[in-house]
Amino acid sequence: MLQMAKKDPFSSLRIPEFRWFLAMRLFIVLAWSMQFVLIEWEVYRITKDPLSLGLIGLMEIIPAISMALFAGHIVDQNEKKGLLIKCFSGLATISALLCLLVHPNFIDSFSKNTILYGIYALVFVGGIIRAFLIPSVFSLLGLIIPKKEQPNAATWSSSTWQVAAVIGPALAGFTIGWFGVFWSLVFVVFCVIMALIVLTQIERKPILNPKIGEPIFKSLKEGLSFVFQNKTILNAISLDMFAVLFGGAVALLPIFAQDILKVGSEGFGILRAAPAIGGLITMLVATSIPLHQKAGKKLLLAVFGFGVCIIVFGLSTNFWLSVVALFLSGVTDGISVVIRQTILQIYTPDHMRGRVSSVNSIFVGSSNELGAFESGLASKIMGVVPAVVFGGMMTLGIVGVTAVASPKFRELDIEKDLETI
Repeated sequence: MLQMAKKDPFSSLRIPEFRWFLAMRLFIVLAWSMQFVLIEWEVYRITKDPLSLGLIGLMEIIPAISMALFAGHIVDQNEKKGLLIKCFSGLATISALLCLLVHPNFIDSFSKNTILYGIYALVFVGGIIRAFLIPSVFSLLGLIIPKKEQPNAATWSSSTWQVAAVIGPALAGFTIGWFGVFWSLVFVVFCVIMALIVLTQIERKPILNPKIGEPIFKSLKEGLSFVFQNKTILNAISLDMFAVLFGGAVALLPIFAQDILKVGSEGFGILRAAPAIGGLITMLVATSIPLHQKAGKKLLLAVFGFGVCIIVFGLSTNFWLSVVALFLSGVTDGISVVIRQTILQIYTPDHMRGRVSSVNSIFVGSSNELGAFESGLASKIMGVVPAVVFGGMMTLGIVGVTAVASPKFRELDIEKDLETI
């Protein structure tokens, strides 16, 4: 019976608060993914400079990295629902101000530089909020779900993220053409407010940290020591960090859509949605076919496949071949995300979830934006296509180094470890 329960793909969904958690995550990620695409489009429309796209990522990553460890300490010391209410309120304010910046009357009244710097400033503040948001969500999930259900819950949580990542970029691409950037951002504000409303359905959880009031530097040292001493977690997040860092071709999609493939805003929406659709399909399949068996080998193969897809995309001049390459990159990335999230949920103690999630956000989450900056800078130096191909080849190299240097990680099997918990 225990074995059957483990394989039940809907086991975690039978927990009512987890269903509210998924709805909350759907709305906030939908808002976030739409907003990032809308900002990318507007900034490139203003500047026509690929480096300006990279700067968007840089403006978010600077506060996200610099505040991450402090934020993890605060999350572990405080009640999670209250922190998320503050984060969502801040995001709603930022989105509303972005609406003002892109309103036609505002654009006509101020210089392009004023609007551009205003967008960068709001992205910067959003990066500060993000530093607290990510560990708060991660910690809340761990408090809602029993340990034995966490592999299944991590898959559903990642799938929900991916659903929003499918809908968000595609919706942003189409609504730019249909309604313009302003009304698209109004919808973003609506999504953040909905996330806030859904969050109210989740009860406040106890603070499980036995060291409330612990000095911040001692707390941060404990969190960092745990991650660097736990080779399973360290290898998983390091591998993903470098793959995402050098595979940041998605940041250059406005250039591919407008200047190389020449497919306009609708084609841009399809290109943005393609990897997310691939990831979603992978994650939905993963609820029935668990990926935590022989997880180490699967993670290495997935990241290798991701690098190959990025190289094919960079070399393609055919729209549909580009879509297929991005779709398959989403399939491989989806496998990587599910395995990494499962590793983090299973091997992290409850009282350290905030700090471990913050370290993870420095390694992996922030490398999305750093990867966007790397892609923008590399394309400025060597050209758009060579920059994307270079990134894919570097990803393949990282996989090779990890496979050779970490034989124990290659043999990682989460299912066997779960039986001992």
